[in-house]
Amino acid sequence: MNLDQIDYKILKELQDDARISHQELSDKVGLSASPCARRIRKLEAEGYITGYGAQIEEAKMGFGFSVFVSVRLDQQVDGRLVEFEKEVRLCPEIVECWLMTGSFDYLLRLSVESLDDFERFLTRRLTKIPGVASIESSVPIRRVKHQPARIR
Repeated sequence: MNLDQIDYKILKELQDDARISHQELSDKVGLSASPCARRIRKLEAEGYITGYGAQIEEAKMGFGFSVFVSVRLDQQVDGRLVEFEKEVRLCPEIVECWLMTGSFDYLLRLSVESLDDFERFLTRRLTKIPGVASIESSVPIRRVKHQPARIR
């Protein structure tokens, strides 16, 4: 699907406020409501829009401490990667996991209550996952920019 400027406007508006009414959205992008709704359905069907959800403030939920953790596995073979990723999916503390190039195999973002909570997770859970060879942690001071997705 080739996107035009109206499609980009729709995506931007929905990214800013997914709860916007079809009428208000159509007014903002310069279409009537029915064609606008058809475009949204097409963007969803084509996979440009992958879902809708509320952005939750982790600190308000009691998880005000983020940690970035780089993990190196002892082997970079399919079985080891699959096993590690399976274990990661079972850990609620890990809110993001990226397979990486470079000197580490994975980059994780953890959301925990405190430094003590992180220590417990690290010593009781993460280091116990088979194949974990080394771990490097970084604590962010503050987020400078957050943008859910890049749109043209």
